[in-house]
Amino acid sequence: MPAPDIDPATRTELEAAAFRRLVAHLRERSDVQNIDMMNLAGFCRNCLSRWYREAADAKGIALADPDAREIIYGMPYKEWQARHQKPATASQQAAFEKAHPAAHAGPHGEH
Repeated sequence: MPAPDIDPATRTELEAAAFRRLVAHLRERSDVQNIDMMNLAGFCRNCLSRWYREAADAKGIALADPDAREIIYGMPYKEWQARHQKPATASQQAAFEKAHPAAHAGPHGEH
């Protein structure tokens, strides 16, 4: 069955609703570590915040990286790290290095 023909405004509304639900889900699932998301899906909360910032920039809206991260995390990033981020295990780090050799700089979850 082909996808329904959706007008651009409605498509944008549906995409925005799906995005808001994804962000809410990620906030609820603080037990899921960014490094695990990167290892399994190739993106994490930080990627999502960067994409948000890049979209704002494309619209001429200046949005600092910490502000974009707060939009995604629902709190300042450093606060989220202190509450929820655990040190990466050796196996998590090995999987990350294998999947993303030199693709990201910085500690796990801060790429």
